[in-house]
Amino acid sequence: MEASKFDVIIVGGSYAGLSAAMALGRSLRKVLVIDAGKPCNRQTPHSHNFLTQDGKTPAEISTLARQQVELYDTVTFLSDYAVSGKKSEEGFEIQTESGKGFQSKKLILATGVKDIMPQIPGFAECWGISVIHCPYCHGYEVRNQKTGILANGDFAFEFGKMITNWTGDLTLFTNGKSTLTDEQTAKLTGKGVSVIETEIDHISHTNGNLEQLILKDGTNIPLQALYAKADFTQSSNLPSSLGIELTDHGHIKVDPMQKTSIPGIYACGDSTTQFRSVSYAVSTGTMAGAACNKELIEAEF
Repeated sequence: MEASKFDVIIVGGSYAGLSAAMALGRSLRKVLVIDAGKPCNRQTPHSHNFLTQDGKTPAEISTLARQQVELYDTVTFLSDYAVSGKKSEEGFEIQTESGKGFQSKKLILATGVKDIMPQIPGFAECWGISVIHCPYCHGYEVRNQKTGILANGDFAFEFGKMITNWTGDLTLFTNGKSTLTDEQTAKLTGKGVSVIETEIDHISHTNGNLEQLILKDGTNIPLQALYAKADFTQSSNLPSSLGIELTDHGHIKVDPMQKTSIPGIYACGDSTTQFRSVSYAVSTGTMAGAACNKELIEAEF
């Protein structure tokens, strides 16, 4: 059976994917959005620093966005996983977990990333709630509170400097021997930042709301928030299976128009950047949709 054909297939239907779909729907393009409904921020209680939506839950924002995109009758949604993709004579072919096949002239990946949690009991349960990654997304809500940072080395120093903007009660947990230089340590402690090298045993919390860090020597450190940078991997195997180039950090490499290293494939959202925010994901999705449509116009003209 011949696969269904579209102008563009968008893999991933969260903020970036929906923004790309809106741009393309408004450009009269026949679009398929494949999404499994499991965004990486589904545990986060509130989203911030996004004009008109500040303080809304991630689900509220994405539900409204989905409803608005659905008004464009050339955009189709499919609840499924895209498990494989390949180049074809006319563009690209995508296969889904349920066995469906689709073809498109262009492909947009808005597949996001998967966080890899450190092996600290309680960390995963608090992630996105009181263990947080971004001061611009969450810092205002925990301002002037007892706050920790889980990091080491140069990143810990730079992140520590940044978080002193939001609180004067800050402790840096290196979770093992510190790799900060003596000068970095002196600068942090000179600003009132405590540095603790003892390894963390577990995080004590109630429903994801942090209460204490329990160290392996038995010390209890009361905290209300902990900043951390979790490792990550691409959520989808499509970038690797399609041969798309990644950055040294593991993100999909894109140009200012959100084009990947493979002609005809665009990428947007968290899979392409270290700056993980709703507003930025929306902007990259809009750019990907508009640039993709421009390329389609050029091919047809």
